[in-house]
Amino acid sequence: MLQAGLVGLPNVGKSTLFNALLSREVANVANYPFCTIEPNVGVVEVPDERLAQLAKIVKTSTLVPAAIEFVDIAGLVEGAHKGEGLGNKFLANIREVDLILMVVRDFKDENVVKSGSTNPVNDVRILVTELMLADLQTLEKVKEVKANASKEEKSRWSATVKLRTALERGEKADTIELTEDEEKEIKSFGLLTRKPVIVIRNTDEEKLKKNVHILNYPTISLSAALEAQMTDMTREEKIELLNAYGIEHPVLDTLITQTYETLGLISFLTAGEKEVRAWPIVTGSVAPRAAGTIHTDFEHNFIKAKVVDFNDFIANDGWAGSKDAGKMRLEGKEYEMREGDVVEFMVGNT
Repeated sequence: MLQAGLVGLPNVGKSTLFNALLSREVANVANYPFCTIEPNVGVVEVPDERLAQLAKIVKTSTLVPAAIEFVDIAGLVEGAHKGEGLGNKFLANIREVDLILMVVRDFKDENVVKSGSTNPVNDVRILVTELMLADLQTLEKVKEVKANASKEEKSRWSATVKLRTALERGEKADTIELTEDEEKEIKSFGLLTRKPVIVIRNTDEEKLKKNVHILNYPTISLSAALEAQMTDMTREEKIELLNAYGIEHPVLDTLITQTYETLGLISFLTAGEKEVRAWPIVTGSVAPRAAGTIHTDFEHNFIKAKVVDFNDFIANDGWAGSKDAGKMRLEGKEYEMREGDVVEFMVGNT
């Protein structure tokens, strides 16, 4: 399962947000740096209103949404790349996630410790700088190859030179275009600034409506404290409270959905009497690979896939109606799955 890591300076509200995402107390929330030392990991369901519509048609009460893992990583401090704070451990934790969610503070609270000014742009700069310096340290350990080196070693070195040059002039690793071979060879480096980033601006309720983009990163504004207060509310109660602040849609839903999409995931759907379910797959996956997410044998024994677009499935009241309307199609091994495909796989015996 792909992971998104909550990263930020100490006391910016990461653990409060993490607990709100899981709708229960998991992380130890306290008002001092390094409260979270070992990363907390939680599985979070991806909101999907389509499941209820499918369940109504196939007459089941079991709905299983897609899920992704969120990781609450301890606060990062200036100098982390040199081991300041618990820098080395935190950076290792960040290397393991697939997406970085940078949580920055844009709220004032004298009861919560904060070093320096409350400046989210500056916080992002500090975080990015630490990640870049950590990447530079990683690349400086790579030894230059000899003339008789293998093709793989030469690709690794050429990528290293390109990336080091970029980082030394203050550019992130993700600004450099690499060949397919180079990309493959540096994957094991776990470079932090080649990971996708979403900035989460943790702000006061009154500033939620303000549309902000921090340093050109996709940015989501929320109040972790408000989200924590709404944990025990019904969805209707949450929407009513958010509406009072001018917010039309639950912000956590937006965060989870955007995280899911930024991880490069789409969902295909299955609908039967036992359950309806959303299955996460990487964008571009072909039908046999999708079948393998249900059961590994399905990938090996894949024959065909019955596929109906979600909207057609609903409009024609299920499988039978979709078939009668000519909306059901049979797809083979080369079919690239699409978001919202309702699928039934045809597989052979093992």
